[in-house]
Amino acid sequence: MNRKEQAINLIKKVEKEESYMTYKEIARITGYHEKYLLKLKKDLDHGTINLVHGNKNRKPVNTIKDEEKEYIISLYKRSNTSIRKFCKFYAKRSYSCIYNVLKEAGLLENNMK
Repeated sequence: MNRKEQAINLIKKVEKEESYMTYKEIARITGYHEKYLLKLKKDLDHGTINLVHGNKNRKPVNTIKDEEKEYIISLYKRSNTSIRKFCKFYAKRSYSCIYNVLKEAGLLENNMK
């Protein structure tokens, strides 16, 4: 049981008068602020409580597209330059972004042996 579920269960017990804990005590147990516990109580009353974050298991918006990854990989395979020169040539993305794509594809040698 995570902290949020624990806090919700304790708030439900207080609401049902099964427990006489204060929100300050619940805050001390769960580590949440008292104002957040009051927000959780309000969400419980309205039935809008959500235990899982809305962006969980979603791909970030600013990630590089698979088509562009393939394009970078194919371009780098055809070039005979260093990765630094290639990054200056392909100026759409940062050095670290291109480096990570090429490293993930296994095209870079690990010189730190």
